[in-house]
Amino acid sequence: MNVSHETIYRTLFVQARGALKKELTAFLREHPRMRHPKTHPGQAPRYYIKNAVSISERPAEAEDRAVPGHWEGDLLFGTFDCQVATLVERRSRYLMLVKVPAKDTQSVVGALTRYVKKLPDGMMRTLTWDRGGEMADHAKFTIATDVEVFFCDPRSPWQRGSNENTNRLLRQYLPKGKDFSTLTQAQFNRIADELNGRPRETLGFANPAEVLWQTVATTS
Repeated sequence: MNVSHETIYRTLFVQARGALKKELTAFLREHPRMRHPKTHPGQAPRYYIKNAVSISERPAEAEDRAVPGHWEGDLLFGTFDCQVATLVERRSRYLMLVKVPAKDTQSVVGALTRYVKKLPDGMMRTLTWDRGGEMADHAKFTIATDVEVFFCDPRSPWQRGSNENTNRLLRQYLPKGKDFSTLTQAQFNRIADELNGRPRETLGFANPAEVLWQTVATTS
């Protein structure tokens, strides 16, 4: 009999649900979540992105985190039609949050374009995104910002792992199901600043802000 790894994980999770009392799990940074199969019967395929450039064509310097300026992005959702764009720099894990009014590609690409065009020259060289339809207008974004966009392989979130890990930390401030549509860009900036000032073990216990600006200073 063959049993998938997802079935094993879900079985272990269900059996362990009573291991910690609710009053203890409330203090955890990341609350345990029920695992679900990665695919479901009848699940629709991911949105087709026209002229998408594969992550396999991304510059080697982005892959090995040798130089700053290579970013990963995603949308973080709250309640229905409530989302914010999350951008994480691969070398430093520096976070930027961009307020977006809706999840359609015109709204997302428009908001990202306006935000990125205000950044110092060379601060963003590439952007890696998943296959969500919100980046269908990626060509317009590249023309406006001179930032190349690369797309992960389907169902491969680990290919933008820095962004995925940061999104989990963000859930402390922006829980799933919370309506954060009324937050201003300034409020999102304050949340990002707090995370960017938090020491990270992967950075030798420096914080993302220190690593980013030190690296930019030495490479400029």
